[in-house]
Amino acid sequence: MTPEDLLHLHRVGQPEPVGGARSAVVPVTTADVDAGALVSRLHLVTEDATATVLTRGRSAKLPAVDPAGTRVAFLRAVDDDGPAQLHILDLGGGEAEVVTDFPLGAGPARWLPDGSGLVVAVPLLSGFPSIESTAAESARRAAEPGAAIVTEDRIYRYWNRWLATGRIHHLFRIDPATGAVQDLTPGWDRLLSTDQDPVGAFDVSPDGGTIAVTADVAPSPRQRFQFAVHLIPLDGGEPALATGDDDLPAHQRRPRFSPDGSSLVFGVQDELDYYADPVRLIRVDLDTGRRRRLAPRWDRSAGGWEFLDEERLVLHAEDGGRLRIFVTAGDDPDAVEAPGSWHGPRPAGDIVWCRSESAGHPPEVAVIADGRPRVVSTFNDARLAELVLGSTEDLSVDGSSGEPVHVRLVHPPGFTRERQWPLVHTIHGGPHSVSADTWHWRWNTQLLAATGCVVASVNFHGSTSWGDGFTRSIRGAWGDAPAVDVLTATDHLVGLGYIDEARMAVAGGSYGGYLAVWLTTLTDRFACAVCHAGVTDLVGQWASDITAGREHAIGAVPWEDLDAVLRWSPLAHTDAMSTPTLVIHGEQDYRVVVTQGLALYGILKHKGVPARLVYYPDEGHWIESPHNSIHWYGEVTAWLERWLGTGHPGH
Repeated sequence: MTPEDLLHLHRVGQPEPVGGARSAVVPVTTADVDAGALVSRLHLVTEDATATVLTRGRSAKLPAVDPAGTRVAFLRAVDDDGPAQLHILDLGGGEAEVVTDFPLGAGPARWLPDGSGLVVAVPLLSGFPSIESTAAESARRAAEPGAAIVTEDRIYRYWNRWLATGRIHHLFRIDPATGAVQDLTPGWDRLLSTDQDPVGAFDVSPDGGTIAVTADVAPSPRQRFQFAVHLIPLDGGEPALATGDDDLPAHQRRPRFSPDGSSLVFGVQDELDYYADPVRLIRVDLDTGRRRRLAPRWDRSAGGWEFLDEERLVLHAEDGGRLRIFVTAGDDPDAVEAPGSWHGPRPAGDIVWCRSESAGHPPEVAVIADGRPRVVSTFNDARLAELVLGSTEDLSVDGSSGEPVHVRLVHPPGFTRERQWPLVHTIHGGPHSVSADTWHWRWNTQLLAATGCVVASVNFHGSTSWGDGFTRSIRGAWGDAPAVDVLTATDHLVGLGYIDEARMAVAGGSYGGYLAVWLTTLTDRFACAVCHAGVTDLVGQWASDITAGREHAIGAVPWEDLDAVLRWSPLAHTDAMSTPTLVIHGEQDYRVVVTQGLALYGILKHKGVPARLVYYPDEGHWIESPHNSIHWYGEVTAWLERWLGTGHPGH
């Protein structure tokens, strides 16, 4: 598999069920390398594995099927230069109709239960909370580019976009028959979520009378995010907090009404400033206000939940390095047994639509019926049949303090234990994340294995999906147990006899870049390293978009205990660095600012250590454009070839 092969695979999105028709509308994205863009088209996929194209031409995304199962609303640009507007397509045939004309376009939509209209998240400019004022300000900015940005917010930008002058979503009621629009959150200047498209942030009650929506309640100037569920009457009444003003959890998310509308379920995180705090589920009786926590002893973090019936929810969660579907039933949710990872459950009658994927197969549409999971789409089968992929293997090794640590291996095509192979560690970011049994588009282990390497992904201490205690165990000591875990995993793999100890590398992005560089301060056993968007200077991370709670992550704040911060900061230990390192960074990365990479590169060059800089002026924390992705993979595989003697087919 080459980078071009990877880009030409189909990226299958979230299926949305079509009423009782036992079918679902699914966005499927492909890369247009010449245009430098990803293009998504909607397909109708049936339970018996047939697929029909619904849209062509410009990219279409975020489908919402009406309650009757006869129409689908979706977002698509009207012209090449304009923003995405809401369209409605009759599933029986015909052309899609444009139903909005907002100055910045439209966002995700949900139908009213009677199908008479939709509730749509519509972006407006912060500080300009009306269609008219946003349109006027947009025109002014276009005519007067280069204005200064002034703020007193602590969080003033996020990942790769500015919040201080950015977009705030309002909820609008849309009548597609008349074109009438009504702002349901007039005057609001609150984020509905941190996502640019706040998918899942709101729900409509079964009687169509109330909206439940998350919104940021942090006071101005914003020190941190704090999201809470609000209830908004569609008749124009005042919004109210779903849980009242007292005992507000740190974060609330993804409200969902029960089928009879009597209660509301949403997720909560209890700890501010800790993104990996497990998401727990709360059910609120809307008449009495009584609250109860579902599955209180369950040691996993809930995601993607929907009501299956009045009492049960279906959801997904990370578990043991995979994504699994669970059904709430008593104290502990029951898991649906299936290979690989399954996620995004959407119930419809007696079946649940979802997606299935693994490290050896990109996502496809799947269903669970009568407790039996099966894949029902074949978007990638023909292309995969032309490729030779590597086998995967799961290992458990003794990590820090002798505690078991999971390692996922991807072997190169043609792998045999009778010869020696180069080894590449791919280190996940976070650090509170996971190298899951999923298909990764930016760090694809199959593509790296195709260069002739054994690829190892260690789920070191701090990783998610093995319980909250395992995840929290590295707070204040980023470079301690994770480094031990990677090094002991390396020893274990070398001991198997088929790894060439002279040809080993470490590679990672974000925290993974941090750990790759940190390892080069501890040892020279690796022939090369790859640091993408890596944290290299812990003091410098106060330039990041998120600074609240950083002292818990790295152990201290520099003005109180600088030595504690520098203890785990790679650039404070550069005297030992001698490993040839590829440094990659994007200018628009506001989570790990570009100077983190530039400083590392400058120091390596000053020391005379072989180093190469790859700088993307138009990318942020991730490499997203197809053209840049091909270039990125080319640089990474060429670096491995240079120092490990690997060779990518066709490179």
